[in-house]
Amino acid sequence: MTINGMNRLLTSIEKKTAAANVDNIRRTMAYQAFYERNPEICWAFLASMVSRNAGWNMTDLQLDMFRALLSVRIRKQLFSLYERANWLIFSDAYPQLLLYEAHKHGEIDMVAHLRHFQVSAYMEETWRQFLKDGDRQRLLYRLIVNEQHVIGSPVIVQPFYEEHVFKRWPYKLQDLFRLNAVFFPTMDGKLYGLCAHHFTSVDERIQMGKELSQLLFHEKLSPSFLQFAKKAPYTGSRDDYECFGRFRTVGSLPLRQCYPVISHEDKIRKDWYRYGGINQSWLSPPEKKAYRPTGYVYYWKRKMMRIFAALFKKKSKAIT
Repeated sequence: MTINGMNRLLTSIEKKTAAANVDNIRRTMAYQAFYERNPEICWAFLASMVSRNAGWNMTDLQLDMFRALLSVRIRKQLFSLYERANWLIFSDAYPQLLLYEAHKHGEIDMVAHLRHFQVSAYMEETWRQFLKDGDRQRLLYRLIVNEQHVIGSPVIVQPFYEEHVFKRWPYKLQDLFRLNAVFFPTMDGKLYGLCAHHFTSVDERIQMGKELSQLLFHEKLSPSFLQFAKKAPYTGSRDDYECFGRFRTVGSLPLRQCYPVISHEDKIRKDWYRYGGINQSWLSPPEKKAYRPTGYVYYWKRKMMRIFAALFKKKSKAIT
């Protein structure tokens, strides 16, 4: 490829990334579409399903129970946390995916152009190895490790989020009772998933990512998850999956009815790998588990939360 042709390709990747990174819905669908074109890149499917859950958590913040319990300011800060992390991961990962696709079609040597998109040196070696041996699980785990470090400095240890989110009682309460869950639904109304815990720990986030990948690609369950992803439209409302089962969230709205498009500023990124290196335990597979539907426990907790929110609102009005 000529230099001009290469520049056009890199510019095209930049434009496609920016267009798909406008909001959570476009990111989710971009991941999903890429996976359907390139099923050997398992991480893309995991990213699309986790991104769906990020959107459901965003729209949850507009429910009556959250409005009763949390101030407008706190709900905006929580939305900002979800949105910022979602945006950062996509801005780093999607150019890698598009470079791989171009490489796969014989257009370029992708590894040589990762630095153009400020991708970590860790991923240069990762992709180089994958292109040689095609080890899908190693690529999957290393992409999980990378994404969780990408959001480290800009989000997790960023002073604003540390002060206004992670040190505040709403975060500590949901972490204590494990109220934040990632679900993989099926078309027959079942919900499989895991509860997020200790989100501020990179070790815990990586471990959860690996466990979620184990669940998502479980031999018996994965076809049902993929069927859901292909057939169920994604709007950001929990009705996306609740319409197939017995659980219901009254008042859950589509994402685009809840929030405007948010613009992000992107600073020059430090390469996390050069400053921290790798813990080999991050790359070891989790213990195998027997997975069962988990929706009952989660929705019982939400029912208790609605009752508490109603009492809290009633008491607040009485005091007023």
